[in-house]
Amino acid sequence: MVRQGNSGRGRTLNRLNTSIVALLAGVSVAQAEDWRPTYSLFGEVGLIEMPTADMAPDAEVAATIGGFSSQQRTTFTFQVTPRLSGSFRYSHIDDFWLPTLDEIYDRSFDLRYQLVEEGDVVPAIAVGLRDFIGTGLYTSEYIVATKGIGEDLRVTGGIGWGRLGTRDGFGNPFGLDVRPPNDFGVGGTLATDVLFRGDAAFFGGVEWQVNEDWGVKLEYSSDAYVDETSVGAIDQRSPVNVGVTYTPRPGYQLSASYLYGSEIAIGATIVLDPTTGAAPSGLESAPIPVAVRPGGALAAQSWDRSILPDTAIRDALTAVLAQEGVQVLGLELSDRRLRIRYENTRYRAEAQAAGRIARILTHATPWSIETFVLEPVQAGIPLASITLRRSDIEALENEPGAAQAIHDRAVIAAASGSEGLVPTENTRPSFGWGIAPYMELTIFDGDQPVRGDLGVELSARYEIRPNLVMEGAIRKRLIGNRDEIGSISPSTLPPVRRNAPYYAAEGDPGIEYLTLAWYGHPGANIYSRVTAGYLERMFGGVSTELLWKPVDSNLALGAELNYVMQRDYDMMLGFQDYDVVTGHLSAYYAFDNGFHAQVDLGRYLAGDWGATFSLDREFANGWRVGAYVTLTDVSYEDFGEGSFDKGIRVTVPFDWAFGQPSRREIETNLSSLTRDGGARLNVDGRLYDVVRDGHFFEYDDSWGRFWR
Repeated sequence: MVRQGNSGRGRTLNRLNTSIVALLAGVSVAQAEDWRPTYSLFGEVGLIEMPTADMAPDAEVAATIGGFSSQQRTTFTFQVTPRLSGSFRYSHIDDFWLPTLDEIYDRSFDLRYQLVEEGDVVPAIAVGLRDFIGTGLYTSEYIVATKGIGEDLRVTGGIGWGRLGTRDGFGNPFGLDVRPPNDFGVGGTLATDVLFRGDAAFFGGVEWQVNEDWGVKLEYSSDAYVDETSVGAIDQRSPVNVGVTYTPRPGYQLSASYLYGSEIAIGATIVLDPTTGAAPSGLESAPIPVAVRPGGALAAQSWDRSILPDTAIRDALTAVLAQEGVQVLGLELSDRRLRIRYENTRYRAEAQAAGRIARILTHATPWSIETFVLEPVQAGIPLASITLRRSDIEALENEPGAAQAIHDRAVIAAASGSEGLVPTENTRPSFGWGIAPYMELTIFDGDQPVRGDLGVELSARYEIRPNLVMEGAIRKRLIGNRDEIGSISPSTLPPVRRNAPYYAAEGDPGIEYLTLAWYGHPGANIYSRVTAGYLERMFGGVSTELLWKPVDSNLALGAELNYVMQRDYDMMLGFQDYDVVTGHLSAYYAFDNGFHAQVDLGRYLAGDWGATFSLDREFANGWRVGAYVTLTDVSYEDFGEGSFDKGIRVTVPFDWAFGQPSRREIETNLSSLTRDGGARLNVDGRLYDVVRDGHFFEYDDSWGRFWR
């Protein structure tokens, strides 16, 4: 989703299946910096097809594509914590072994947790679940140990169950001998009845880092590929696999392997580190230095307004700050204090905008003004007040630890009322429009896994008032195949999402959205939103919302109520005869370690009742990686393939990728399937995302950008 500010309209430009894995061998402390991480064909830290006990560097992500003639896998892996990693995999399997299917496209989820970190003597030990939510084609569990020998060699040994227990298996070491057969049913359910059950088998291998770029792997596989062998999809001649890896740069890896005495496999991985950017220091222009008052000026109590009237200060600040992408909305001036209310349209972090404004104020205000009160605004809503002493800004700019020092001395509180503020003339056009290309991909369709369109989007925005905005967009396809409807799965639920291919086929050109949104601040810690119109491509109506969020609280509570009707497939002005009242009660909590949790309880578009649980890890530079799951009163059978709604989402900020300041971002949602159960309205500008940027925990996370 691309957003311009928190109040801007974010729309999906792509749903590209960007799959990720990032690895760092868990060697002893002396060896850690010398070991080059490698990736398996399953897109996880490992050997060739077997896992290891190593973990990726904390927070790293990577995209892996790998496989051989009859199986191709694309995997997204995220190092959730230093010891926990999670993966989402999308696989294509030819020559499928069921007589009713020639091929299958399969979705699966993995988890791995490192129980013991490697020491000088003790190996790293990890436990993992492969394909524990899915159809079960790769379902397996394992316990594995890995130890470094010298600086260039690592040895791995493990025991596996499920598919990893099919070669030379032996009795279950836990006494759990019965493992239910995989019937490849609806899929998507948590396979708790099979975990660590049935026969087990040993696997292992070694990895040798030949030099800085090249590595060699040798493994003994405990996966006998029983079903694939039974239909001749693979000729298993040997349990031994051998491969090489080539890593020309830390962020890239290529691999080639010879599997089971008969198959050639290749793989490629791209690694990303969300904690650093392509241009870590940024490419924006440097801020102006702080203007330090002469010693005698600190005692000044006022200034001569006949020489420098308030209007001159107001006009000068409005013009100068506009060059920084800051729209001044109002000023309050006294002899010792300046209060400025503004909207930051350029910098993703409000702390960076505050730092730039503070520097400019030291140049553009009379010497007697000692206190600066900054009040950021988004969607016309004052978010907070940041009170700074000018003397602190002058004294700390070039001191070690300046960011933390100014943070400790700043006072962050709720924004004051509008009394005393003198509005400034709007220097930003109230009306804007643009034409831009768009790309949209649809993935995971059973008939055609990847379909896409390229086209142009005409968008317009009219700001009637800062908190009252009308905007819309219309798209025209130029090339693509999303107009091919394909199969629509049967369901007992109203087709609130299942019929999305009809909108792609018939809505050309089509109105993506056309809304009027009003934001308010009706009381202390209370925020409101009303959005009416064509809210998304499939539904239109009225969406209302209230949010309780104190500035200094990690907790927020919200309530949303919507009445919507299903739009016609041509995505113009008409509606179908389906309407529904939907809404949720929501709780949000920002943990101190960068994790954000959200729980939504309520009614969904198909009339089902249930809850959505979300957990995201967020970084100071704007990256977000998270997962969600929705469970409602719709049975697994009525929901259909996938059993319940779940997925992974990744948000990449533009300024991380390009180094230039921007509030825009791209959001990719990797969901298992788009079904009717658990479907929520896609209304933009929900209040928590608008308000949170200016509140205490966000400043706490991003205050390092204050001097940037």
